[in-house]
This record gives sequence, C-alpha cells and structure tokens, in this order.
Amino acid sequence: MMAALLAAVAVAVGFFIGSVGVGGVLLIPGLSLLGGLEIHRASATALFTFFFTGLLGTWLFYRRGSMDWRMTAPVCAGSVVFSYVGAMLNSWIAPRPLALFIAAIILFAGLYVLLPARRGDSGFRGTRGPAAQALLACVGAAAGLGSGLSGAGGALFSVPMMIALGFVPLAAIGTSQVLQIVVALSGTLGNLQFGSVDFRTAAWVAAFSLAGVALGARAAHAVSVAVLRRMAAGLCIVVGLFMMARWM
Repeated sequence: MMAALLAAVAVAVGFFIGSVGVGGVLLIPGLSLLGGLEIHRASATALFTFFFTGLLGTWLFYRRGSMDWRMTAPVCAGSVVFSYVGAMLNSWIAPRPLALFIAAIILFAGLYVLLPARRGDSGFRGTRGPAAQALLACVGAAAGLGSGLSGAGGALFSVPMMIALGFVPLAAIGTSQVLQIVVALSGTLGNLQFGSVDFRTAAWVAAFSLAGVALGARAAHAVSVAVLRRMAAGLCIVVGLFMMARWM
C-alpha cells in the first residue's frame, strides 16, 4: 500500500516538474513518510532521482524549441560547486531542523505558485551581455546551494528567482530541467561523501517520476497551466503544513 502511494507521489512530482517547474521537493516527504527513509537519506535519494527527470525534461523542452542556452549555461555553471557545498551542509544539520527547513521550503513553493503568472513575451529581461550572464550565474549558485542543502531539484529555487528577475518563464522552466542534471550529479557526489543514497528506492521511484515529467511537459506546451499551478500550490501548502506539525 505504501509503495503504491509513493509511486503515485512520484508521478505527481514528475508531472509538476514538467509543467510548472516546481514540485520536486514533494518527493522528500514522500520518501520519508511513505518510504520509511530518515530525512537526510530521503533528501539525498530524492536529489539523485532528479538526474533522470532532468534528462527527460531537457530532451522534451529541447525538442519543442523551449531551451535558451544563453540562459541555461551560466545558471548551470554557477550551481556546480554550490550544490556540492549544500550537500555537505545538509549532513551537519540535525534531522528535526532539516525537516522543518524542508517544510518551510515546500510552503514557500506553494505560495510562489499561487502568484499570478506573468503574461506576454514583451518586456522580459534579455540574456545577452556580461551583467545578465553574471546575474544568471548568481541564480545558479543560490539554486545549487539550496538544492544540495534541501534535496530539492533546483527548479524550486531557480524558476521563482528567474521569473522575479524578469526572464521568460517558459525558458526558465526549460533551464530548470538542465539544472536538475547538474545539481543532482554534484549534490549526489557530496551526499555519497558525507551521507548516503538509497539507490534501490531511487531507481523505481525515478521510473514513475519520468512518466509524470512526460505528461507535465506536454501540458506546459499544450494547455493553460493555471489550474495545474493551483493544484501544485495546494498540494505544497498541505504537505508543508503537515510536515511542520509532525516535526514540531
């Protein structure tokens, strides 16, 4: 029963990763509450699965012409070292503070998704020039650190920051797909050195997440995602509040 529920969570997580770019962090409480993993191991295992969802998401967005590599390159470059540092910091935090930190991040994700989406393609910030490239590298550094520290896939941090800074939303979601690959690799190296990853659980959970990513990426390009955003927000808020109540 618990395995079936965790599989359903993995599909939902993949769907929201592919459609609105936020949702990967929900896998951590799923692995902890339904998979029986200690919170550090759950966050490390979740982070590893994002390597596979990132690969599929990148291919799907690239195939549809939604990748802006001038945006993606500096974000990913900025994240490499900091996702490893975040994984190291993760190992130093006690389980209860870490769980409460992750719960707060989930609540933030829900509140962010509730914000109205910016419409139209005019007035968005460009990606050319050293200033824009340096800004994107800083976004990558912050996203990498948060991802390694919490076990989230990077999109949770990068997408809100890039949209708030005025970059094109769909391109930001596409960038987050590639970012998942980078932070998953770098963060997992840190987790293998300072913690542990449940590769057996990660393997079958990732398979269900991939199915969700395929559905979510199609929805992001084919239909309005307003309802999907509200669903993702509601789920994040409920899970975040539940985690806080459980660990407090």
